Amino acid sequence: MGLTRKSAPHCPATATATAPVEHPEAGIELPKCRLAEKGLQGHTAYEVISNELLLDGQARLNLATFVTTWMPSTAAKLMQDTADKNMIDKDEYPQTAEFEARCVNIIADLWHADDAEHATGCSTTGSSEAAMLGGLALKWRWRQRRKAEGKPYDKPNLVTGTNVQICWEKFMRYWDVEPKLVPMEGDSYHLTAEAAVAHCDENTIGVVAVLGSTMDGSYEPVGEVAAALDKLQADTGLDIPIHVDGASGGFVAPFIQPDLVWDFRIPRVQSINASGHKYGLVYPGVGWALWRSKEALPSDLIFDVNYLGGHMPTFALNFSRPGSEVIAQYYMFTSLGRAGYTRVMQNAQNVATHLSSEIEKLGPFRLISKGDELPVFAFTLKDEVTNYTVYDVSDRLRQRGWLVPAYSFPENRQDLSVLRIVVRAGMNMDMAEMLLDHLRAEMEGLESLDGPLPGSKAERHEAFAH
Repeated sequence: MGLTRKSAPHCPATATATAPVEHPEAGIELPKCRLAEKGLQGHTAYEVISNELLLDGQARLNLATFVTTWMPSTAAKLMQDTADKNMIDKDEYPQTAEFEARCVNIIADLWHADDAEHATGCSTTGSSEAAMLGGLALKWRWRQRRKAEGKPYDKPNLVTGTNVQICWEKFMRYWDVEPKLVPMEGDSYHLTAEAAVAHCDENTIGVVAVLGSTMDGSYEPVGEVAAALDKLQADTGLDIPIHVDGASGGFVAPFIQPDLVWDFRIPRVQSINASGHKYGLVYPGVGWALWRSKEALPSDLIFDVNYLGGHMPTFALNFSRPGSEVIAQYYMFTSLGRAGYTRVMQNAQNVATHLSSEIEKLGPFRLISKGDELPVFAFTLKDEVTNYTVYDVSDRLRQRGWLVPAYSFPENRQDLSVLRIVVRAGMNMDMAEMLLDHLRAEMEGLESLDGPLPGSKAERHEAFAH
């Protein structure tokens, strides 16, 4: 099946549990891949599992992921205290539901919704689910319009750049929407207004513009795309909405690029998704989907549930899910406020631009982006570097504990392989200097090579962390 490991897992019949030598369970043999007849005592099981987890990487040194790896200890305690709350059960946990509603109002205000106090939106398990909900609303509205006009509605398509996060490819495949992926061209690494409009037709349910590309951290020009679609409507009558994938930028731009117009200030933007567990500063498990008005979310996508007690409207791909992450989101909003979020995002951007500037000075590297939009940047090796690749650089840094991914760009620019650094909360200038020291030391060795390193490292790095 599709989720089977590519190679057979190392799964011996037994594993030795680690416990103090004086403990009666010391040395006990425990099966790894089947359920034991008798379990271990709680603290012994804790020792066994925590010992294996030592093999995981250090989360704070993971510069591949966009996902939050540091929160204040008080936030972690609050999440622990509320781990038993089920977000779907709003009748049993009305205050948790109230916190969710407040978060929606806060985010709607950040994104300049017309009526933020009565915003239409919900929490999700992450920005991927939120993006799919936004896509479903686009498809339903397009289908309703086509039915009303007596026109065929069996061939919907969605226009995006090839740089979109994989959740959009999943959405299009799972819900039978034709992907109209705009390829990269030359030094243009994301969707442009001209290219987006060129791919639109009467079956286009919407255009997805990304506020913070996973490839290089750059913002797609939402305002320019909207203006081009306005002209398309004036010329042809095609009224095509925009969904903004603000998975990362949705919690960055409002604080450090407040004058950038990308959100509900643009009338053509009908919905926005964002990740609470990226630059929303919450541990994994929460995202947000908002619509500009109640009319933008078709009512037949909303279900009413009454078998948990009371009547609860729900629009989600999941049912039961933890409420602790939503509570943690409200905690971060409450504890940081606008000034605190601005400080965190500005610090992340300062660290990112410092790193990109210093890396450019090293000599062998060419910047693809600088970290001056999202605090994320990509860089590649100059053409004259032939003795090693970005994959070798990534391997050397991994030996120092740093996870800096190397990967190739998508369609039309597969020839371009880059390294990418994501700066998040918890990464400070001291850590940045340590990274630079380690990179300089490894580059000294790579630059001293008399000839190319044997073999390609590319095939060892198939995974691309968003």
